[in-house]
Amino acid sequence: MAELEGDLLVLGVSGKMGPSLIRLARRACEKAGVSKRIIGAARFSNPGSREPLEKEGVETVACDLLDREAVDKLPDCRNVLFMAGQKFGTQDNQPLTWAINSHAPGIVADRFRDSRIVSFSTGNVYPFTPVTSGGPVESHPTGPIGEYAQSALGRERIFQYFSNCNGTAVTILRLNYAIDLRYGVLHDIAEKVLARKPVSLVMGHVNVIWQRDANSAALRSFAHCSSPALVLNLTGAATLSTRRLAEQFGEHWGIEPVFEGVESETALLSNAAHCRELLDPETVSIDQMITWTAHWVEHGGRSLGKPTHFEERQGSF
Repeated sequence: MAELEGDLLVLGVSGKMGPSLIRLARRACEKAGVSKRIIGAARFSNPGSREPLEKEGVETVACDLLDREAVDKLPDCRNVLFMAGQKFGTQDNQPLTWAINSHAPGIVADRFRDSRIVSFSTGNVYPFTPVTSGGPVESHPTGPIGEYAQSALGRERIFQYFSNCNGTAVTILRLNYAIDLRYGVLHDIAEKVLARKPVSLVMGHVNVIWQRDANSAALRSFAHCSSPALVLNLTGAATLSTRRLAEQFGEHWGIEPVFEGVESETALLSNAAHCRELLDPETVSIDQMITWTAHWVEHGGRSLGKPTHFEERQGSF
């Protein structure tokens, strides 16, 4: 943050990752002794989502990113981080998902053509690949399954288009899956093991990364924004077995996990070797994540109540 030229605007700050990311940015500025405007924009439709950020020194702005006039009124900012998106509820309202994931990026990219833009995307833009392959690298052909994944690829293409047309420096981060104690793949598996409910093996392998590490990588990726846009896979290095993850939670609690379904030879995976070369994002091991999550779930730690549905293979969210 000390080396980052200019202020920071985070769009879609009130989602699952946004609050922790903008707090990280604010605290990093304080630690480095630098003064920057740290601004978070969102609709803030959930009561109480705005005040905690303001208490920590984050400037907040209520804004609907589908409203061009509202976006035009946002403060000019050298660095713009785009986190807005819709995944769950897509099946019930495909047009809204496309608008949020593909139309809003066009409004933002045009408005902030002279800024650096980092946009979160998703590993869902890839097709399923063999679990022994290590996952696709960024040059692998995309193959999104379902309208959520298709609209997420639309978001990428819109940012790439405006980057090419206007010379806007952009980084696109294909993330899967961020891990927080309150939600995520590990939380989903742990809850089922502890409750002695069946753990689905339909998606037999996954990649994960600790959420703070993903947030840190996103902030540091401003240094690598370019035109044409840079695309980076952002996830952990290991291809993890869903079965083995459940067994590890079971070992913590002396519980024999219950399984349903059969592992496939393919899964939704990503190879983040290039990201590791540039940003070296991982600081928290999978064993540490499992230990923390096991303790959290066992002792009734708060859940966001938002299952990842990582086992979904038809692209229906």
